Amino acid sequence: MVAVWLASGFYIVDEGRRGVVLRLGKFIETTMPGPRWHVPYPVESVEVVNVSGVRTVEVGYRGTAKNKQPQEALMLTDDENIVDVQFAIQYTLKGPEDYLFNNRNPDDNVLQAAETAIREIVGKSKMDFVLSQGRTEVAARVKLLMQQILDRYKTGINVTTVNLQNVQPPEQVQASFDDAVRAQQDRERFKNEGQAYANSVVPNARGVAARLTEEAAGYKQTVIATAQGEGSRFRQVLVEYEKAPQVTRERLYLEAMQQILSNTSKVIVDQKGGQNLLYLPLDKLMQMTSQQGATVSAQGSDVPLPRMVSPPIPPPPGAPASGDARCATRCVPVTDKVRR
Repeated sequence: MVAVWLASGFYIVDEGRRGVVLRLGKFIETTMPGPRWHVPYPVESVEVVNVSGVRTVEVGYRGTAKNKQPQEALMLTDDENIVDVQFAIQYTLKGPEDYLFNNRNPDDNVLQAAETAIREIVGKSKMDFVLSQGRTEVAARVKLLMQQILDRYKTGINVTTVNLQNVQPPEQVQASFDDAVRAQQDRERFKNEGQAYANSVVPNARGVAARLTEEAAGYKQTVIATAQGEGSRFRQVLVEYEKAPQVTRERLYLEAMQQILSNTSKVIVDQKGGQNLLYLPLDKLMQMTSQQGATVSAQGSDVPLPRMVSPPIPPPPGAPASGDARCATRCVPVTDKVRR
């Protein structure tokens, strides 16, 4: 009988568990996994505690999200709005002796600590923050605060994860809240569209501004160069005029008349002796010439284009006559190969 009584003190602690040895109800030691022995009952007893298993506590619901617990789920935010929060706490044991002896019902303590922590965090946050972008941060802050509360009470519990299952406004105002959410989404969409439009328009406007700036700079250089060239030409003409005033005046007159008459399409030649006026259809001739030039350009030919020979310009009053004034040459299209 003594041998059987002594043999009853052998026990095995499985992996992931701890054995808590009690002597006359007082904690003696915690044994690790493996075969162990203690003084048999009633002197000593052993309680094997699972320290690796993950335990879960649900707050705001039981089992499914439809099975709500309003007294746990409804909370007040910092901006005085009510939200319905459902979340689950997963935890393990880090101190089996504390878990067994320091608290009467550790699982209830986890539930109460979780509810206390979530109400404190939600009460310091805005409703939009809790419902949208702040869910991850809220879960992290709840986990930290819960661990601090449980460690203060020496529960021997280690909080592993906090999962926010559902965060939404109360059912009575769900429709109005959905409208507000859609309005916010529309606002963000309009902002994004406006930003995209600005991103497409602003570079184009900057490109146009840069092009206009370059064109203005080019025009400036052109005007300056033209003015400098005209000034240089005027100085050269002045030198020649001082050498031969009459010849220079005649040449300037002929060049001016040539520039003026080259832009006209009709020429009337007045002949002495009382003859009728001679009308030359230069507009038709110029039109034919332009059509021929366009055809040659389209074909890529190297044939020289016809040019118009202006009629002899009458000399200014007092200038010496060159040839018979009655001999007026008609304007005919000629080529570079044809001599007059």
